[in-house]
Amino acid sequence: MGKGRGAYTGAVLLAATTLFVAACGGGGGGSDGSGSGTLSVSLTDSPACGFDEVNVSVDRVRVHRSASAADTDAGWHEIVLPTTRRINLLDLTNGALESLGETQLPAGRYTQMRLVLAANGGATPMANSVVLSGSGNEIALTTPSGQQSGLKMNMDVDVPEGKVADVVIDFDACKSVVKRGNSGLYNLKPVLSAITVLSDAGMRVIGYVAPAIAGTSTTVSVQSNGVPAKASPPDANGRFELYPVPAGTYDLVVSAAGRATAVVTGVPVVNTAPTSVNTAGQPIDPPSSAERRAAGTVLNSDASVPAAIVSALKPLAGGASVEVAAQPTDALGGTYAFDLPVARAVRAAYVVSPQVLSFAPDQAAPAGAYVLEATVDGRAPQQADIDLSTAPDGEDFVFAP
Repeated sequence: MGKGRGAYTGAVLLAATTLFVAACGGGGGGSDGSGSGTLSVSLTDSPACGFDEVNVSVDRVRVHRSASAADTDAGWHEIVLPTTRRINLLDLTNGALESLGETQLPAGRYTQMRLVLAANGGATPMANSVVLSGSGNEIALTTPSGQQSGLKMNMDVDVPEGKVADVVIDFDACKSVVKRGNSGLYNLKPVLSAITVLSDAGMRVIGYVAPAIAGTSTTVSVQSNGVPAKASPPDANGRFELYPVPAGTYDLVVSAAGRATAVVTGVPVVNTAPTSVNTAGQPIDPPSSAERRAAGTVLNSDASVPAAIVSALKPLAGGASVEVAAQPTDALGGTYAFDLPVARAVRAAYVVSPQVLSFAPDQAAPAGAYVLEATVDGRAPQQADIDLSTAPDGEDFVFAP
């Protein structure tokens, strides 16, 4: 078995709603409920794979002090949108946010949030839908849990007395839209992350990739131990802006079709100022690379198909790894497939000034070496080493039901 993300325990998929939320508290404030504060919620997106549009229609946001509160329990506070808002998640990249509103509520700590979506009806355009890249055809998204009780998120947010706590929900469309075999239908199995915004001055990483690889097939992310904290495609000029990113030190990873994976190590993120990785005159331009396919299935031992996500991790020198790609498995067959670069990853250390990155091939493992990691419903992830140096490879994963 491979060495992947040791701290990544499969919490990315929680129960039937397949979502993960990690948020830290935003200040003092009476946990006994004395006084009041304000909770402000916004929505953003990571990149989507193979879609021109991923649309969701938000009706309301609900929060509760108890992580175990049922939807009919007392104690819920709501942000009710004046009218249901249809949002194309793919418009919310490169630091763009969509405000969902705010509500005044008792100061203290809140540990559960629910995002309630409107149901698809007969109206056009559809409330929740996808448009496949280049097709122009709108396809309904099945959202079984979103319309009634809402998409549940565990969180840990302090609402200070007399102040505003800003929370951004990052909706990862790439991992959230699940194909249903050859039926032409798609399920929405939301993968969400929530971040408490402590500053609009910092918590952001800015840089440039070469214009030749600018576009939606390229992903730029900041990662910690192979777990992305924020990702986005660059804009048409190659500029990327990752926001919000919790303060810390990260690997910046550039994944582009037909190119080696590029990694900038030791990228610092602070709350007080943006972090600039490079300039437009010195863009990140990874060398070209052949690609080979990694494919397989994820099933339960009784041959049923679980909700799963498979990640392709690239080992680096020093024992670390980065996520090159990730996708949900097919809802009917449990299949997955990646086209991954065979060339070695190229690696450079972050420098403050001058902002010229010096990339060199990483010699940690054979060029085509990857670790595939399958995660199912919060159970311990399974990993497998593969080598694409000479031929396609893959792994079938079997989980106890």
